Amino acid sequence: MTISDFVSATTLGDLLASAANRWDGEALVTPGHRWSFRQFDVRVNEWSRALLALKVEPRDKVGILLTQDADYFAAEIAITRIGAVAVPINARFKGRELSHVISESDMSVLLVSGGLRGSTDFLALIHDVLPELNTATEPNLKLVAAAKLRYIVVFGADSGDSCISEDVFWRGADGVAQLEVDTRSSQVAVRDIAIIMYTSGTTSNPKGAMLSHEALSRAASMVGGPRQHLQTEDVVWSPLPMYHIGGTNFLLCSLTYGAKHVHIGEFNIARAIQQLDTEGVSVALPAFDLIWMDILRAPDCDPRTWKKLRMVMIAVGAPGRMLEMQNQVPQAKLVSCYGATECCGFFTYGDIYDSDEVRCERTGVPLDGLELKIVNPETGQQLPVGETGEIQYRGYSLFSGYYNNPEVTRTAVDSDGWFHSGDLGTIDDHGRLKFVARLKDMMKVGGENVAAAEIEDFLQSHQDVLTAQVVAAPDARYSEVPCAYVVKRLESSLTETELIGYCRGKISTFKIPRYVRFVDEYPMSGTKVRKHELRSRIADELQQAGITEAPKLS
Repeated sequence: MTISDFVSATTLGDLLASAANRWDGEALVTPGHRWSFRQFDVRVNEWSRALLALKVEPRDKVGILLTQDADYFAAEIAITRIGAVAVPINARFKGRELSHVISESDMSVLLVSGGLRGSTDFLALIHDVLPELNTATEPNLKLVAAAKLRYIVVFGADSGDSCISEDVFWRGADGVAQLEVDTRSSQVAVRDIAIIMYTSGTTSNPKGAMLSHEALSRAASMVGGPRQHLQTEDVVWSPLPMYHIGGTNFLLCSLTYGAKHVHIGEFNIARAIQQLDTEGVSVALPAFDLIWMDILRAPDCDPRTWKKLRMVMIAVGAPGRMLEMQNQVPQAKLVSCYGATECCGFFTYGDIYDSDEVRCERTGVPLDGLELKIVNPETGQQLPVGETGEIQYRGYSLFSGYYNNPEVTRTAVDSDGWFHSGDLGTIDDHGRLKFVARLKDMMKVGGENVAAAEIEDFLQSHQDVLTAQVVAAPDARYSEVPCAYVVKRLESSLTETELIGYCRGKISTFKIPRYVRFVDEYPMSGTKVRKHELRSRIADELQQAGITEAPKLS
């Protein structure tokens, strides 16, 4: 079988329709639903008709802030099936981030679940972000703060006068013929944008990575086939949030190869173990070593019962921890990968035929058809095998740029199409990548990408903060957590506890500094803060104090 046998470019709507025509088995299992491929396709058509009743046009942006269940995926594919663009919203975003995404994405419709979801009431948050809703008397909106937003549809709660109720939304589907969906679907091109996925970067706000149908579908073909070796009898398990690129990519891999996709919904360890025990999982995709380690360490977890498990995938896991986890589940091959939202989730992927040591230390070779090089970040010169430099890559799965942000796009992707990852790595004689560190000012907090600039910008909104510099502090549980070095206003009595309290409920918890250190000045190099000195300072302090984990946010 050749690589061309695996690679296919299609639209997301056609991908599901093709799967529904080919396979009769279960396609999607969540805590609330079990859908066959056919049932999944029928549900997507219901969503598509309801969206057409709202006059959603091609290239319109539709935001998704829904419960983590089967209908989330159905809504996402339905939006793209009619040529519109899905905008999944991170459920951990607070008002500041949510306001930015709603306005910056130009969304015309927002789908939102009412009631408490985890620790967040989505609908209450929407009203906080858009206070004009409190006085609106009809659901055809005309808001100053979000000029393009026409409708908000509320599921599972009272919609009030300013939003569309769930009942009204579904009644609208009854008035739209399936032919309208089919016609719109036939007009969608594979290079049209399917999803705008917001990801944190080096700017102060999340950036919307535009992902085409072609990029998403071809990436799914290459990951699910040559790397995961999926067959129709496989059962794929994923705990990744549906608003993360991995959550979407893993579903598309399963649809491409006819495998059953089991999603955990809202994450909890007991449910994870129950699904792994009862669903006959063969490919587990926890992605983050923290998630998988917590499952394996649970008192009632017995990995020996997972008889069919043959592969576990972790994204850039710590080698020592990877080997520990491999030894706990010896019947499955533990592989590592490297990627980003900007390349539809995955760029390199480990090979199950490599040794345990290689699979746990390196993230594999690039997906076929993608190109990788390591360059000197200062000169741009390509470096030889074994030397450490910036990871750059290009190919079919690369994003189409950041929405409404051409300047940042030009900085990230050069004229030859190379994406400048801002990460440091090295390759060996076999072309396998090893991730070393982040070049750009980023943190990875428990698997979440966090931009220091975003936290700094928020901290400086406090009236007593003159300037703030945020760096990563080492952490045994989350790998790293934010630490803020703050210069406060003269005579201010601001404390660490007070500043952390100021962050609560306003920015995502994974962005809240776990350590705050007040300083009079920063170490400087010309006009730039020497952040590496600040990172060393907090690391040394914690080591000397014997602190390995940050205090929990109570």
